[in-house]
Amino acid sequence: MGYEKEEIHQSQEVFYYLLEHHELCEEKAQILYRAYAEQEAVQNLVKSQGEIALCNIERYGNVIYLIPKEENHFLGFTKPQLKNALCKSNATDKDYYLSQFAILTLLVEFYDGQGSSSKSREYMRVGELQNCISLRLKEGVQQVPPEEEEQAGIAFSNMMEAYEALRSDEKGSRAKTTKEGFLHNILVFLQKQGLVEYVEQDEMIKTTRKLDSFMDWNLLNQNNYRRILKVLGESDITE
Repeated sequence: MGYEKEEIHQSQEVFYYLLEHHELCEEKAQILYRAYAEQEAVQNLVKSQGEIALCNIERYGNVIYLIPKEENHFLGFTKPQLKNALCKSNATDKDYYLSQFAILTLLVEFYDGQGSSSKSREYMRVGELQNCISLRLKEGVQQVPPEEEEQAGIAFSNMMEAYEALRSDEKGSRAKTTKEGFLHNILVFLQKQGLVEYVEQDEMIKTTRKLDSFMDWNLLNQNNYRRILKVLGESDITE
């Protein structure tokens, strides 16, 4: 299939905009948005460039997103980079997997995977999230004994050990060695990625339209939703 010079030029403009901003909203860049949404040739060219750059290009509502694939360490994050951003210094894999577990817990508390929209609440308090993480870790340890963790594919006892090693600080410390600081750093990171709104003075967490769209259209199909619940130790989920 041949492409016109103008179509190639427009596709390059769209893709560069996505590289710079990671999303293209109709109300902010109407001409580029319409070029992608209304011209199949431009859309195909942009998606092709995305494939080469190890990215998915997805349109949810009136926003086009650039989503790095898991193996994309140039536009995304490597495991060491995430460990450094989310965990205390000299963190182990236990600390890293605990941070991922905390994020999964946050997602499940906000989204139930049911109905026309998966979102089930508008906000939650940081203290409530902290309690949810503690509760789900304890439930996981009870449901998956250490000798069965390798078969289950998740080491609840290791994550519980890492969580209990974090101090509690009623003064709201931001140090990564405390439970409060651990969650603070995760929420700040998610806010920088445009996924949550973290109102520090009120200790309140809200999700963004970007995360809502991603959860509704991408992550929370039933297969992926079941996988997340199993990781969190939900015993009543059946195949």
